[in-house]
Amino acid sequence: MKNYKAFFEGKKITLMGLGLLGRGVGDARFLASLGTILTITDLKSEDELASSLEELKPFSNITYHLGGHMLEDFRHCDMVIKAAGVPQNSPYIAEAHKHGIPVRMSADLFAEFSEIQIVGVTGTRGKSTITYMIEHVMKSVGKNVLLGGNVRGVSSLALLPQVTPGAVGILELDSWQLQGFGEARMSPHIAVFATFMPDHMNYYKDSMEKYFDDKANIFLYQGSGDVLVLSEQVEEYIDAFGYENKVGGNKLVVNAKTLPSDVELKIPGEHNRLNASLAAAACRAFGVEDKEIFAALSTFKGVPGRLQFIRAINGTTIYNDNNATTLHATIAAIRSVEQPIALIVGGANKLKGFDLGPLAQEINTKVNRVILLDGENTTGSDALEPLLKVDYVKARNLERAVTEALATSPATVLFSPGFASFGMFKNEYDRNDQFVKIVTGL
Repeated sequence: MKNYKAFFEGKKITLMGLGLLGRGVGDARFLASLGTILTITDLKSEDELASSLEELKPFSNITYHLGGHMLEDFRHCDMVIKAAGVPQNSPYIAEAHKHGIPVRMSADLFAEFSEIQIVGVTGTRGKSTITYMIEHVMKSVGKNVLLGGNVRGVSSLALLPQVTPGAVGILELDSWQLQGFGEARMSPHIAVFATFMPDHMNYYKDSMEKYFDDKANIFLYQGSGDVLVLSEQVEEYIDAFGYENKVGGNKLVVNAKTLPSDVELKIPGEHNRLNASLAAAACRAFGVEDKEIFAALSTFKGVPGRLQFIRAINGTTIYNDNNATTLHATIAAIRSVEQPIALIVGGANKLKGFDLGPLAQEINTKVNRVILLDGENTTGSDALEPLLKVDYVKARNLERAVTEALATSPATVLFSPGFASFGMFKNEYDRNDQFVKIVTGL
């Protein structure tokens, strides 16, 4: 492993984006403990970031510029480490580049300094489930697994002290984190690209190609000894966007049927058989035998917030699919559970002008009752409500939504929002936690 302690000690680093989800705080605490001269800048105010700032009180080598950014912080430093979601066309990132200052992210820095085998997993849908499936399999065969990337509360940088010879890094990577890999001109040794669908179009200005360009960093810098595992659907986009000759690793294309039919999974849905096929191919690339892979996958219980079984009440099964923030994810969830279904859906629409017809059609065909959460999708030209032909009610809060969902004693209550959490909730984690608390407290 590279000597990260010597590298970071005394360096002037601007950390752009502290946030409230724990990853930024973990990065800051780790860097400050190494003697980094740290400047933390965030659009949020001191009051908004109070819980995060409390955790960093012991460090005197941190300067805070909150409530906005200052160009000066991006001119006089050795490195900028930016949080996910910071636009690549930010004038502050441009200022850093103008002065020759590298702009990195936590996950790619971990990959560079750890010098261990890295599995990177991306995809519009499925990446979290696949990441945890791979972790489950690799732990079952005795590997020291370091799980990072887009994982709640986990700083990838802070995983460096846990690196041991033979350890495996498994990183869930969203399109923003893959910007960091692109900046560093590196890709994971084993890359998994699960699905590609419209998402984050508010960030990418409705350009699917720009969204794919960021995702493509997961394989763009692979060498001949590396492996790219992908679905048939993603392969079509690789060809469509002109990347067919830019795949440097060994390409493995799988589908749901690649997983043997006699391998039984505890989590429902055809999409999860595709997830398992992708995870199995990645583990196989590490030399794990099929017998061990399939045995482990058959005991995998799923990921919180992704078709997660919460409890059964008077014959009604309640699933938490909070992390379904696209219509494709909600369609997959509807197809995976037992009818009759009471569906809790709605929120803020990230896909302005996007066709909600396929989701409405799925709902009208297979759902018995809809509870619409207050949000942009309920009224207006981009709304789901006018397209519904089944019984529905509106709920101003999640507690009321759960009550309405249980009112008709359906076989399944499915909380699968299909939209972002903006407005009613602080973030998607707040939405998840509220739902679980309400249901477990019934």
